[in-house]
Amino acid sequence: MSTPWQRTAHGANLMGPDGSLGVTIFEEITTLAMKHQAINLGQGFPDEDGPAALSRLAQEAIASGQNQYAPGKGILDLRTAVAEHQDRFYGISLDPEHEVIITTGATEALAAAILALTGPGDEVLTFEPFYDAYGALIGLSGATHTTAPLLAPDFLPDLSTLEASFGSRTKMVIVNNPHNPTGTMFPEAVLTEIVRLATKYDAVIVTDEVYEHLTFGPRHIPVATLPGAANRTLTISSAGKTFSFTGWKIGWLSGPAELVAAARTVKQFLSYSSGTPFQGAIAAGLRMDAGYFTDAAATLAHKRDILGAGLRAAGFDVYLPQGTYFINADTSAMGITDATALARRLPELIGVAAIPVPVFCHPEGAERTRSLLRFAFCKQIPLLERAAERLATLQEKL
Repeated sequence: MSTPWQRTAHGANLMGPDGSLGVTIFEEITTLAMKHQAINLGQGFPDEDGPAALSRLAQEAIASGQNQYAPGKGILDLRTAVAEHQDRFYGISLDPEHEVIITTGATEALAAAILALTGPGDEVLTFEPFYDAYGALIGLSGATHTTAPLLAPDFLPDLSTLEASFGSRTKMVIVNNPHNPTGTMFPEAVLTEIVRLATKYDAVIVTDEVYEHLTFGPRHIPVATLPGAANRTLTISSAGKTFSFTGWKIGWLSGPAELVAAARTVKQFLSYSSGTPFQGAIAAGLRMDAGYFTDAAATLAHKRDILGAGLRAAGFDVYLPQGTYFINADTSAMGITDATALARRLPELIGVAAIPVPVFCHPEGAERTRSLLRFAFCKQIPLLERAAERLATLQEKL
């Protein structure tokens, strides 16, 4: 029988055929980027801080002595701010005392939900490609990871066949919307069908909505707002993406009290609590004027377009994202079918690094996405402009 770490590594595609432990593709590409002094558009983190006013609030909290444990479920002010945010933007009514907990980033919220509600004999369904933490955490839980494909060019599931991905053992379906790594946003018809099937098969819905405010046109629709969804949906988000403070690791989970209590039971034995001086600052951030959120998205859309133009100049087919800060490029337009091999060459070839999409898939999905590369555009505009210039030289250097 495999140990928990082996299941975790296998779920994250880190185990070699001989059972040896490998490094993540992120570590591999980052090492290559550093070696060749390449612009690293592989890892998805901003290269500039978020609002200075929030940084000052965190500094003041540290200086005033707010440096000990926060309550296990988070300080009340932040739980209240999360509830206010959900009501202000989506009309979702939450009790901050029983229906919201604060977590060490969204990843801990995901871990708490998956470990609390699934285990051996259960199936957890995700859409594919999938964020690698899902596979790792499902593996750790002992559940079986099943997938439903997202199909190019729109990266949406085939609604006529989606039910085939569900079954009597489907205990949970994880919905990442807006979706990493494809940048797609699920329209209401897709989300409604997911809710129908989760209800039919009595599955909990866990939604990863960390990119909720990083959207470019379509309106973000939380699953919990759809008819019949609220009583079976745990909603997860975080401050990292919205406010560009990924290192603060402040996330939250909300939903019906009994599901939140189950996740909280596990969460208290993961980190218990964290980020005390940051929690009040994020509470203030969530209460910022709506203009902050729309302006941040507009700036990001401009960055997307700069990088998209560079990728097209390189000869790629480009799938413009509707949300997140990732853009996908198809190498097959250039006669290249192995994006992973190209990703390993790009840092030296043109001084730009990207992540191959097949690493976010099981073997069948990896074959379906083998010509796709993911680039992050959450970087400063001059850096993206330099990356675009370098990308434009790719064809002559191949």
